[in-house]
Amino acid sequence: MRALVEVSADGLALLDVEGRFVMVNEAATQLLGLPAAELIGRPAPFVPTAEWNGPSARHTDTWSAPDGRRCVLEYRISPTDAGGYAVWFSDVTGARRQQERLAAITRAASSVADSYSLRATLDAVAHEIVLTTNIAAVQILAVDDPADELRVLGMAGFGNAPDFIQRLSACRRRGATVLFMEAIRTRRPVVVRHRKPVIMADSRWGPLHEIMDRPDWDDFVSLPMIVRGRTVGVINTYYVPGEDPCSSSLAFLEAMADHAAVAIDTASLLSQTRSRAQEQERRRLARELHDSAVQQLFSMRMQAKALRAELDRAGADPAAVCNAAEEIAQLSESALADLRRLVFELRPLDLGARSLVDAVRAHAASVGTRTGMAVRVRVSPDLDPDPGLDLQEDVYCIVREALHNVVKHARATSVDIRLARAHEGGLVVEISDDGCGLDVAPGAAAAPRDTLGLVSMRERAERWGGRLAAGPRQAGGWTVTLTLPLAS
Repeated sequence: MRALVEVSADGLALLDVEGRFVMVNEAATQLLGLPAAELIGRPAPFVPTAEWNGPSARHTDTWSAPDGRRCVLEYRISPTDAGGYAVWFSDVTGARRQQERLAAITRAASSVADSYSLRATLDAVAHEIVLTTNIAAVQILAVDDPADELRVLGMAGFGNAPDFIQRLSACRRRGATVLFMEAIRTRRPVVVRHRKPVIMADSRWGPLHEIMDRPDWDDFVSLPMIVRGRTVGVINTYYVPGEDPCSSSLAFLEAMADHAAVAIDTASLLSQTRSRAQEQERRRLARELHDSAVQQLFSMRMQAKALRAELDRAGADPAAVCNAAEEIAQLSESALADLRRLVFELRPLDLGARSLVDAVRAHAASVGTRTGMAVRVRVSPDLDPDPGLDLQEDVYCIVREALHNVVKHARATSVDIRLARAHEGGLVVEISDDGCGLDVAPGAAAAPRDTLGLVSMRERAERWGGRLAAGPRQAGGWTVTLTLPLAS
């Protein structure tokens, strides 16, 4: 039995009734980092209690070795007949750390999928990295050009440091060696042991001494963030003293760097998509102005000239003058209605002061008043949408475009707008009219109205992972259905 105890790869120990070491095997001395002579009589890190849950119950505790190592010990403890305790334990630091890293990667991926704010997303990624036990602080920096100023997109472990970039710029001007620029240049990780003492002893890093001294760290690792073959920034990590930036730790950081790079790239693509949508919206409004108000104003100008010529003519016909004046009045009324509609569309939507439902109701009431159509808005009692303002604006614009198409092309007398909760927890918006269903010229082949703003509406829906369907109803008329997976 003594030979089995000595050759065991796991730590075995006997404790007295007060929880002090009485006997340890060779594996225990290696795990705890102290020789047997120094362990005997020392309080053990295990919790001796009479209310133990049986010899198979597993517990964990942290042990700080004399060399600065901190490890997680998993142990089983059982009372002995002599009144003390027998303990079996092993070092599960690596396994626990790997579990934490996998959980952090999963949460970071979820954050990238859920959040539409880049800073909030990357702050979450930085905090997930810091939650691992061997990393004290993290910075996520974005850079478009090494010669340009950097941007902080995420930070954790440094406390409040809003002027970090300004202080870093001051250090660079003093000639401080900024090692993470090497990671950007080579697109490879940079690992520097015992970096903090070097920085704190270098006067060129003076502007950052106060911030860099806040976390307790020693080693430094910088990983480039690369997406679609382009370096978009770096993740700088600061390891707690005594922790080794080993290969498994670097693999974890590379996975987190991939998530951060995807978040930055997604935000860039979203910004480009919104810019294109805004440009398309400006062009649509320009076409609307040209096709409605501009043409009507041109006709008014021509009618006014004809009226003036008639009045200048000797023996002017009163009936012709009255007809020309009446036509000018009708054209001006039509132009004024079109201009009011366009002004309403251009007016900024204050969704911060009212809900999406209230904004839809207000627009529906305006369309009904202006056109005489019956525009009804129905909202499901269980609807509780809480999207961001950008998403609300796109939903509102889709509803507005669908109503505009009904007014302009459908020759409808009523419209129903329904907002409901989808089965999977998302949002469904349906706009149905009782109009002609298709907008075709007499004698022409029937074709779906796919050019009447539907392309723009589909792009707005797809921007948020949603889908948009449009087509005729069996009972007549047309339906546009927007489905958004808000919960995903």
